[in-house]
Amino acid sequence: MSIQPPTPRTPGTPLSTSPLPEGTMPPPSPPRTPRMAITLAQPSSKKKKPPRSTRAMRAVRSIFRSFPIIGSPACRFPTNVPRASSSTGGARQHDGHVPGASRTTGTLFGYRKARITLAFQENPGSVPDLLLELAMPTGKFMQEMGAEHLRIALECEKKAGERAKLLEEPLWTAYVNGRKIGYAVRRDPSDDDLTVMQLLHTVSVGAGVLPSDMMEVDKQGADGDLAYMRAHFDRVVGSKDSESFYMLNPDGNNGPELSIFFIRI
Repeated sequence: MSIQPPTPRTPGTPLSTSPLPEGTMPPPSPPRTPRMAITLAQPSSKKKKPPRSTRAMRAVRSIFRSFPIIGSPACRFPTNVPRASSSTGGARQHDGHVPGASRTTGTLFGYRKARITLAFQENPGSVPDLLLELAMPTGKFMQEMGAEHLRIALECEKKAGERAKLLEEPLWTAYVNGRKIGYAVRRDPSDDDLTVMQLLHTVSVGAGVLPSDMMEVDKQGADGDLAYMRAHFDRVVGSKDSESFYMLNPDGNNGPELSIFFIRI
């Protein structure tokens, strides 16, 4: 019996979809871009505790400090304490620094339609020791920044017998310029948050955008670039139930300022 030669394939006829020959491996998928390495340092508040012997010696010294001192003259504090400025909420020196305050780095960032995130760090190269997510879209918040003075008030309820530090409270009622916007939630930094901090670890003060391709994420609301604003803040501890952060203008002008108040009532 004669075998007919194979007929050529007519143009436009689809190719056969038969499986690959036995023993043939499918082509490998393209490699995924690895996530950026995080080299941020841990804040000093999360470093190792001192040895037990050192803590014991400190406890002994604290007992001796509690003993009364006989015959010592009374000490009076100066009465000419500078009054708080009505425009900034705290007394300022000529360089804009609040006397007696500690300096920290604050960063506001987020996608235009996503909620804005507030992070405080000891320095730009450290992991945030406080990170809050506010119930306000980033685009709306940037519009509010056009106000002469932007004030954010965060309030939480005081519970009987509670010993948690003020900034360790998990949930806050948030107000922007006296208007309630919802809640602010404290959370641990995510991988995306740490990526933002890593990309900005060389930025001490400034504002701008991070292109979406640098973030290596595809999340809801992540349309377009990520906007950020970073500045130095003066941290003022009023009591165990009140703290304030005042943004410092690097150029010393009278431009928009940002004040953030934490209050436990």
